Amino acid sequence: MSDRRNEKHKRSMQKQKEQVDKSVEAASIERGVMIVLTGNGKGKSSSAFGMVMRALGYGHKVGIVQFIKGEMASGEETYIKTQCPEVYLYQMGTGFTWNTQDREADIAAAQATWEKAQALLRDPSYDLVILDELTYMIGYKYLDEDQVLDQLRNRPQEQSVVVTGRGGGSRLQELADTVTELQEVKHAFKAGIKAREGVDF
Repeated sequence: MSDRRNEKHKRSMQKQKEQVDKSVEAASIERGVMIVLTGNGKGKSSSAFGMVMRALGYGHKVGIVQFIKGEMASGEETYIKTQCPEVYLYQMGTGFTWNTQDREADIAAAQATWEKAQALLRDPSYDLVILDELTYMIGYKYLDEDQVLDQLRNRPQEQSVVVTGRGGGSRLQELADTVTELQEVKHAFKAGIKAREGVDF
């Protein structure tokens, strides 16, 4: 019985390996990619910062621009600033739009922050650019969607970019090479559990 089960498992894994090898062989295009991390689930920015760590492991040059966040310190911000001084980090620093409640000031801050992002998207020395929470700037119409998409489309060929945030529109997703939607199944905050340092921020 055990031998038969092992043989069945082996055949199944061989078949799976053949399919994986075939897919790897078929992927012959060499260029940077655009990834969109969206959805209502927790972990979009965390996933992007995981890619930052991965890129740094290979000695890649990384730039991070955070829209919305920056009023309250976060663990990733503290780590990048103290342990990874080679990483460019710019934060809009206004906090969440429901805190500012000032549309004109938010638009001005978003546009000034977008200028920083554009500089990275035009610089071929950057291997990876993270545009954290950019989707909100498009959704709230703080930034011109056509201009944003045009800059993303025309970035250096070898540069990869990660865009995070809920929404952002179908055109952004169509432009992306990879789109991952994180869905919320359950969240501690809805059960009255406070956001936890080192886990949530």
